[in-house]
Amino acid sequence: MCGIVGAVASRDIVPVLVEGLKRLEYRGYDSAGVAVIRGDGSLGMSRTVGKVAGLEAKLLKNPLEGLIGVAHTRWATHGGVTEANAHPHLSGGRVAVIHNGIIENFQPIKDEMLEKGYRFDSETDTEVAAHLIHYYLTEGMDLVAAVGKAVERFEGAYALLVVDAEDPDRIVVSRVASPLVIGLGDGENFVASGVPALLPVTQRFIYLEQGDLAEIRRDGVSIVDTNGKSVTREVHETEWDSGSAEKAPYDHFMLKEIHEQPAALADTLYGRVANQRVISESLGPKAAELLDKVENIHFVACGTSYNAGCVGKYWIEALAGIPTQVEIASEYRYRHVVVPPNTLFVTLSQSGETADTLEALRMAKKLGYIGTLTICNSAHSSMVRESDLVMMTQAGPEIGVASTKAFTTQLLSILIVTLMLAKYRGMSEEKEKEFVANLTHAAAASAKALKMSDQLKELAKDFADKQHTLFLGRGPMWPIAMEGALKLKEISYIHAEAYAAGELKHGPLALIDEDMPVVVVAPNNELLDKLKSNMQVVRARGGQLYVFADVATGIKSEEGMKVIAMPHADRMIAPIVYTVPLQLLSYHVAVLRGTDVDQPRNLAKSVTVE
Repeated sequence: MCGIVGAVASRDIVPVLVEGLKRLEYRGYDSAGVAVIRGDGSLGMSRTVGKVAGLEAKLLKNPLEGLIGVAHTRWATHGGVTEANAHPHLSGGRVAVIHNGIIENFQPIKDEMLEKGYRFDSETDTEVAAHLIHYYLTEGMDLVAAVGKAVERFEGAYALLVVDAEDPDRIVVSRVASPLVIGLGDGENFVASGVPALLPVTQRFIYLEQGDLAEIRRDGVSIVDTNGKSVTREVHETEWDSGSAEKAPYDHFMLKEIHEQPAALADTLYGRVANQRVISESLGPKAAELLDKVENIHFVACGTSYNAGCVGKYWIEALAGIPTQVEIASEYRYRHVVVPPNTLFVTLSQSGETADTLEALRMAKKLGYIGTLTICNSAHSSMVRESDLVMMTQAGPEIGVASTKAFTTQLLSILIVTLMLAKYRGMSEEKEKEFVANLTHAAAASAKALKMSDQLKELAKDFADKQHTLFLGRGPMWPIAMEGALKLKEISYIHAEAYAAGELKHGPLALIDEDMPVVVVAPNNELLDKLKSNMQVVRARGGQLYVFADVATGIKSEEGMKVIAMPHADRMIAPIVYTVPLQLLSYHVAVLRGTDVDQPRNLAKSVTVE
């Protein structure tokens, strides 16, 4: 989950590397470092514990310059957060390596290197790569051959960038599972673990495939595939610009991305609906054939995306009548899976590189599903390339670690797919037009919810000094309560849990007291009376209720209960609309508590290791 960036140019590339790290810091911020080949042919390196700003300050005091180099921002896996464990790692005064991922069999290789006389200065698995590649270089191999030979021995999921001071005109990179993208410039070329890192210098990218080994020079790029054959990968031009990865004028990326949701929702609808109809063909050329056969659906995802899948289960079963199962990817991978006949396998991921979800997709392709669908925000990611059908969420870059617009656009995408499936099960044109009309209201309804920000900023004061919070919902609003709890715990570090409100008497009620705020999501739907009964149980035990309620419910604030009036939203799009104020509440609580909103402790944006 680390951020990696490299550059080879005819100018000093240290500023490019540092800017790239800033834009990748959402992937890890335990430590940061940079290594360059200086003009005299020596390796120069600077590393520091903490964020990229610390590295930048260190470089101001002790500058580095070079025309070729690599840089890294770390999310710690092997070894603690220390300068010695920070990347890059060097060997023999000539090799510098940075690495994202895990080399699972590093220990036997480390033992072998120790026997050969190499000294290890870190606790990381990465340092074995530096020493092994150095060893192969001393055996007479060139850099490409040495990296290729080393990669043959590694087991795990990783991306490597390697430079050799005695071969100062190229970076050699390898991609095994962890994402890696090459940026093409004019007389200079770049490589990084994500597109945002390189937006200030290029908009032309090559996405490396699984197992690719690439050589990056000033004048070009050459790639060999996992079979050692020379290949040409397609060049893509992104529509993102450098400003899309900047937070101004907002104080945090998360707040910016919360406010971008109406536009992102509108963009997600574009090309998927027309003339009050959903366009199944927007999923790909196989869509009509596959959707017509679907009798069961399996959603597999992690974290926020899993919560979106749980909402999708309610929608699909209610509107399309198709049995739907939702699983956490890390659990799905390690159980015996029984695939019902004609089951569509659906993955949900912001990055399209989430390790457990990606491996679940690869596993599913061997298990007899009729097809695979990925709902994703990264157009050229592994999941997108490896799925039969694709629904792009059109959220744009999401930098804040806590997902916001990626989640709501996933919800809208699932709803669009739900209507496509319902069409193949006999939904009338009249019903389809009614539902599509509701879809088109999602953006405007979310914009209205954003206007609640000042009210929620004031409400956040009730939560800022609390240590625990309970979230309640029923039906499709239960997963929305789950997402609300996840947001609060992620960025404010308040312990928060979500329950189906009907489960209160089966355990959670024991937690209720005056110091436990209870957040309830209460749209005006068929479960409202049941939910009101659950709320009374909380009040009877002295709990303080905070109820996000549709104005049409008639629920009013009174002693022990604060009601936050929600703009009316049709029950179909209510899960999308009610998500927005829960995000804003979590944001304002985190600001009051002084936590790092965009880069919460111990977390990273893209989980590319198991």
